[in-house]
Amino acid sequence: MTTRSPARAGSGNYHRLAAIYVPVTAAVQPVMAWLPAILARDYGVPLTLIGTLYLAGQLLNCALDPVVGALSDRTRSRFGRRRPWVAGGGSLFVVGSAMLFFPPDDLGLVWLAAALSAYYVGLALLSTPLLAWCGEIATGYHDRTRAASIFSLWQSVALVGALALAAIAQQLRPGDGQLQLTLFGSLILLTAIPALWLTLAAREDNAPPAVVAPLSPLAAARAVFGNPLLLRVLASDAAVRAGQGIRTTLLLFYVTFYLGRPEWGAGLFLFQYAFGILSAPIWQRIGVALGKRNAAILAEVLQALINLALVLTTPERFWLVLALALAQGLTQGSGNIMLRSMVADVADKHRAETGEQRAGLYYSVFALADKIGGALAAGIALPLIAWFGFDPKSAVNTPQALNGLLLVFSIGPALAHAISAAVISGFALDADQHNAIRRRLDTAADPALQPAE
Repeated sequence: MTTRSPARAGSGNYHRLAAIYVPVTAAVQPVMAWLPAILARDYGVPLTLIGTLYLAGQLLNCALDPVVGALSDRTRSRFGRRRPWVAGGGSLFVVGSAMLFFPPDDLGLVWLAAALSAYYVGLALLSTPLLAWCGEIATGYHDRTRAASIFSLWQSVALVGALALAAIAQQLRPGDGQLQLTLFGSLILLTAIPALWLTLAAREDNAPPAVVAPLSPLAAARAVFGNPLLLRVLASDAAVRAGQGIRTTLLLFYVTFYLGRPEWGAGLFLFQYAFGILSAPIWQRIGVALGKRNAAILAEVLQALINLALVLTTPERFWLVLALALAQGLTQGSGNIMLRSMVADVADKHRAETGEQRAGLYYSVFALADKIGGALAAGIALPLIAWFGFDPKSAVNTPQALNGLLLVFSIGPALAHAISAAVISGFALDADQHNAIRRRLDTAADPALQPAE
C-alpha cells in the first residue's frame, strides 16, 4: 500500500510567523531599559508609580499566560484556532506601544496605566498562541529547530535595530528622552502593521482535531506537573534565563565601574547582538546534526565556559572582553532555540498518549519559566553585589566590591548555564521517537494515511 506524507511548511511560513517578533522585540528592550528613566526624567512621573504600574502589568501578563494558552487550545473559529488570538493581541500591542512611545506632554496616571495594560495584555494574548501555532505548522523534529532558529534570528535583528537607534539618539542629542522615544516608537509602528499582516497571512491555522480536555485548573496542573519531560525543559529554560538575566542586569555596572569604560555601556550590547544575528543559522545546523538535546547541552556548556572566562578580564585586557562578547554573540540564544522547539515535541507526545491538545498550555508555562528565570536573576544578583559592598551611587568602590561584582557577573551565569546543561541531559525524546509519534498523529488525523482493510 502506498501512503502519502503530510505536507510540511516551508521556511517562508516560519519567516512570516516570526515577522511580528520584530516590533515586539524592538519594544521589549526599550520598555524595560529606557522607558522608566525617560518617564521619570522628562515627564516627571514618580519612580514609585512607574515601578508599581510595571509590576502590575507584568503580574497581569503572567496571570494571563496559562489562561490564554488553555483557551487557545479550545478555540474553534472560521479563522482557525490561534489566529484570532494573535490578531487581537497584536492589535492591542500596537495600541499600547503607540501610547507608550508617543505620550502627551501632560502624561498622567490614566494614560500610562491604560498604555501599559494594553501593552502587557497584548503580549499575553499574542505570544503563547503564536508559539503554539508555529509548533503545529512545524511538525517535523528538525523543522521545529529550523522554525525556532528563524524566530531567534528576527529577534536578534530587532535588538540590533533598537540598540542602534539608542546609540544614534545619544550621538545626536545626548539625554534627549523624547527623541529616543520617537525613534523607538517609529521603528515599532512602522514595522508592526506589515509584520502583523505577514504573520496572520501565514499558512492556514488548521491544526488536526484533538480531544478537548475539561477546562479545569486541576487537570491543567496534572498535565504540566505529571509530565517529567516538560518539567526538564521548564527547569532548564529557567536556568538559562537566570544566567542571561544576571549578565544583562550587571553588564552596565561591569562596564562602567569594573572596566571604567562607561562609553561602552550600550556599545558592548550592540557589539554582542550584532554577532548574535549569525548565531541562529549556525545553531540550526548544529541542532540538525546533533539532535536537540545534545545541541542544547553543547550550547549551555559553551556559554558556561565563556562566562567563566570573564573572571580573567581586567580593565587592561579589553581585547579579551570584546573577544568574549563576540563568542557570547555567536552562542546567543543557542540553548533557547532547542528548548523552545522541544516544547512542541513534548506536546505531541502528550497528545499521542492522551488525545489532549495541550500545546498552548505548555507554551504558556514555558513563558512563565522564562519570566521566573529573569526574576531570579535580579533577585539574586543585585543583593549579592550589595553584600560584597558594591554601591552604584558611589564614585569610588573598593577593590573588594569590584572583584565581587566581577565574580557574580561571571560565575553566576556560568553556574546557571551549567545547571541548564545538567538538567536537559536527562531529556529522553529523540528524533526517532518523535518521528514515530508524528506518524501516529498524522495517521489518526488523515484517513488517507491509514492502512486499507
